[in-house]
Amino acid sequence: MEPAAVVHRVAFNAALPCLADLHTPEEDRWFFRERVFANCEVWGAFDDAAMTGIIAFRDGWIDQLYVLPDAQGRGIGLALLGIAQRAFDRLQLWTFQCNAPARRFYEARGFALVEMTDGAGNEEREPDARYLWTRP
Repeated sequence: MEPAAVVHRVAFNAALPCLADLHTPEEDRWFFRERVFANCEVWGAFDDAAMTGIIAFRDGWIDQLYVLPDAQGRGIGLALLGIAQRAFDRLQLWTFQCNAPARRFYEARGFALVEMTDGAGNEEREPDARYLWTRP
């Protein structure tokens, strides 16, 4: 659980510096222990013994997909995404509108933008975008 929380925080901070360190490491550990691991199927990617990426998904939703910045571009995110895509015929996820690399990643893999919000419904109050993927 600890490595997953660390991967999440490092990748999140790198992708969204305007929201960096939104939570303390203790809050991240609590979130992963009480919410992510309690409600999702969680898979990790490893380089030797070190975790480099994580995906957490549940019935039709991807809740978390993060890859360490220095491990990006090596197919880790694609491999993790593939695990969820093999498990479900339809997947949805939320990402922040300002996270252009994530949006490009999902769009290149067949996810379609279906909703944009002003962020009023999320903790960060950051405009977000909901994507949908359906097995062809």
